[in-house]
Amino acid sequence: MPLPQLTVHRHDRRNRALITLAGEIDLESAPLVRVSLEQCLRDGIRTIDVDLMPITFCDCSGLNAFLHAAQQTTVAGAALRLHHPPTTLARILDLTDCGFLLLGLPSGRLPPPPGDTPAVPTPVPPHGSVPLTPVVSGDVR
Repeated sequence: MPLPQLTVHRHDRRNRALITLAGEIDLESAPLVRVSLEQCLRDGIRTIDVDLMPITFCDCSGLNAFLHAAQQTTVAGAALRLHHPPTTLARILDLTDCGFLLLGLPSGRLPPPPGDTPAVPTPVPPHGSVPLTPVVSGDVR
């Protein structure tokens, strides 16, 4: 049995959620990202912080999932913010000039990332010391 390419951890605190994604976000796993973020809104979450530190790869499918989620959260009167985007996603955000939608930056191009570090790392807000437990993982087909 193949190992899951993406794992989603969720930790709620009142009407705020910290989603930690680990692995790769691509055409196969992007639907899992979309479903996980949509579930937050259905559960009444109004602030969604997405920690991408453990992500090793993210292509335009992942960007599309995040942009879709940003649109849905805006319509719902909620907020979505990505933290610690991997270099691949930071480059896509820079090329598409849409980092301001997902990173909470002013409109305009992102500064080039120094070396292989993510562009504009943003601290993840504290959510307590409760260990995260996987809520959804596996291959999406």
